[in-house]
Amino acid sequence: MTAAAAEARLPVTVLSGFLGSGKTTVLRRLLAAPTGLRLAVIVNDMAETNLDAGLLDAIGILPRGHDRLVELSNGCICCTLREELITEVAGLARAGRFDALVIESTGISEPMPVAAGFDLPGPGGLVLSQVARLDTMVTVVDGPSFLADYCSRDRLADRGLAASGEDARQLVELLADQVEFADVILLNKADLLSPAKLRQLVGLLRAMNPSAEVIPCVEGEVPPSTLIGTARFDPLRARASPGWARALAGEHVPESEEFGIRSFVWRARRPLDPQRFATLLRTPLPGVLRAKGVAWLADRHDLAMEWHLAGGQRRLTVAGPWWATRPRQAWPQQEAWRRWLAAQWQEPFGDRRQEIAFIGQEMSEARIRAALDLCLVPPAASTGGAVRGNPEGSGSVAP
Repeated sequence: MTAAAAEARLPVTVLSGFLGSGKTTVLRRLLAAPTGLRLAVIVNDMAETNLDAGLLDAIGILPRGHDRLVELSNGCICCTLREELITEVAGLARAGRFDALVIESTGISEPMPVAAGFDLPGPGGLVLSQVARLDTMVTVVDGPSFLADYCSRDRLADRGLAASGEDARQLVELLADQVEFADVILLNKADLLSPAKLRQLVGLLRAMNPSAEVIPCVEGEVPPSTLIGTARFDPLRARASPGWARALAGEHVPESEEFGIRSFVWRARRPLDPQRFATLLRTPLPGVLRAKGVAWLADRHDLAMEWHLAGGQRRLTVAGPWWATRPRQAWPQQEAWRRWLAAQWQEPFGDRRQEIAFIGQEMSEARIRAALDLCLVPPAASTGGAVRGNPEGSGSVAP
């Protein structure tokens, strides 16, 4: 693609946020602002009747049937309506009549799959990033209800919001995904929060996503320049922006400490006793709001486990095999990856390790570290199934 073609692509802003956060209010104010920009709009709704598009029509902001309003209903643009989204965005981009496009996603949509859809082939082999570019990922947060929802154990299905019968997502996981993938976070309804609660939420959101700009607002009112034409979106930065990822990389986010939010990383080179760790997973960890990382269990020397904690939800899933168990010929060949593996490698266990980042408010780092240390097996018991060798060796499991 030539520089001129890349520059001519239609810039796209994606509005995400849970139901009731105020996305449509933000969109309404943006459309009513005297920006002089020709804005196209796509509104996604899980319902068969697109209520948000109907609201824009009812208040006279953007009548139904207008050539710059597209309704995508009865599905979600991050999955079932992905091909329809590609077709509609491509059509608006090729029309050449718009300065920017704003997509309001449904309240249960995750922004990362929407962004990934720009680089996946659609109908006829069309790749959306050839004609449009992601400019800004915006997440609207409902200030008064965010913490209660974040600490809830509800599934979307418990609230009648599942995208399908197979949708088993937890509400807190959706909220975390929406916050952690944003370039701009609008903390809406700030006028309904006490000063202390507002500071707490700003600190939490900054800790969860240190790269994002967090903007408290009232009734979705923010300068249009914070949402349109920012050129903030960077796919590599977006994947590395969550606070837990930054903590694992050794980065410090001092801005959040003034709000009482802290982070730390627990590391160890011995496996966890499965029973003791299972007990810890059921034990409250006061103050911990987010945790994520890899864990090594004594009964699974072959597989790395991923520990995920968000609000009141915890889960342990298989992340994949430890590289120490794979033959060397199966390893990626990129030099950067080799350097990464060498940094993780430590004899005699290869890349097996504990590495979990914690983010919380008024949490006791010392108590959490001590509780995790008590779950480790004794040093003499750690050698079973150990890997011998180094990153230049075979990578095979020793008998």
